[in-house]
Amino acid sequence: MTSAPARLPAFALFAAMLASAGLPLYMHAPKFYVDEYGVSLVALGTVLFALRLIDVVQDPLLGRLAERLRHRRAMSVGVAGVAMAAGMVGLFAVAPPVAPLAWFAIMLTVVFSAFSYLTICFYAQGVAKADALPGGGHLRVARWRETGALLGICAAAVAPVLMGGYGGFAISFVILSGLALWAMRPEWRAVTAESGGLRPVLADPVARRLLLVALANSAPVAVSSTLFLFFVEDRLELAGWEGPFLLMFFLSAAVAAPFWGRLAEVAGTRRTLLIGMVLSIVAFAFAITLGPGDAVAFAVICVASGVALGADMTLLPALFAARMAHVSPNAAEGFSMWSFVSKMTLAIAAVALLPLLETGGYRPGASNDDAALWMLSLLYGAVPCALKLLAIGLLVSTPAASMSGHPQLQEKGA
Repeated sequence: MTSAPARLPAFALFAAMLASAGLPLYMHAPKFYVDEYGVSLVALGTVLFALRLIDVVQDPLLGRLAERLRHRRAMSVGVAGVAMAAGMVGLFAVAPPVAPLAWFAIMLTVVFSAFSYLTICFYAQGVAKADALPGGGHLRVARWRETGALLGICAAAVAPVLMGGYGGFAISFVILSGLALWAMRPEWRAVTAESGGLRPVLADPVARRLLLVALANSAPVAVSSTLFLFFVEDRLELAGWEGPFLLMFFLSAAVAAPFWGRLAEVAGTRRTLLIGMVLSIVAFAFAITLGPGDAVAFAVICVASGVALGADMTLLPALFAARMAHVSPNAAEGFSMWSFVSKMTLAIAAVALLPLLETGGYRPGASNDDAALWMLSLLYGAVPCALKLLAIGLLVSTPAASMSGHPQLQEKGA
């Protein structure tokens, strides 16, 4: 067991690879296909939502597949990793051989399917890893994993600029995938526990509540990620600043994530998470008031909301992982639900917000009137505040004593 912690950097690297193919796609892909191929926002939003509907069936099936292939997980993870890298190349570095919207849908299906399978296996392996660490290590694994994920998002957010375009971004992702798959190769060998399926997960009231909290709590990030580039370019009129702002946002989250984990060990996970959620509301509320040229104010908001994101990404997965250790030994099928919830929020944001903006008269990169820009501000700032309040209500109404079975994650003083 003493050598287990030395391999936690492999979890960070693998998380960085996964994160590079997750959230950044919702920032880069729609804008790339609008600018490069003239695909409409409504069409892109509809396709994104339709692909996420596939996950209603796909994610539980992939969870079952991950459980069935647990003795050959290293091989199955390698196949999925290669498929995801190929899909990213097809999406950004290959001229569509068919209609751009159809190619967009096909490549995203490949990327999302592989992403789902890898995420399910990876988080399930994190439960096994945490249980193998002395004294339990769900927060420790979460700190490494989510810090790596946030650094991966940072890299992916600015990669199109640093790598000379989206083709360079795709090639850099292929390299990262190879390194991550190689680093995590020894970890898959320890998966032996059988899963009880989805039944024990869905039958557990605390697991169900944590899934609801995750749904409401990840929705604000989905909203802001979907609208970020449009907000910066057209509301703030700061075209060219997108990369630095994104880097500030995600780098702040990555730097803050380990500190949130340490604070949770002292003050309790739920209490610490609530602090981060309130900070997020304050940041998004100020974003509504911004207008053309407010670069410094938006930079402060990016840092504050990024710090808050560090709490969300570290503490909620740790709570859910600890619960899975008690209700679903293998955890693969439990994390199929977690994967579905996380991605569904991005799809809902795309299908709800992009058509709404277009219907309200907003046109990316065009001269928009005050009403269209005000709608963009409200959707970017006010909607996340409302969703975050809902998440706070769900979390507060969950009894602290039943939040998890691990004393490290219990509410201090409860």
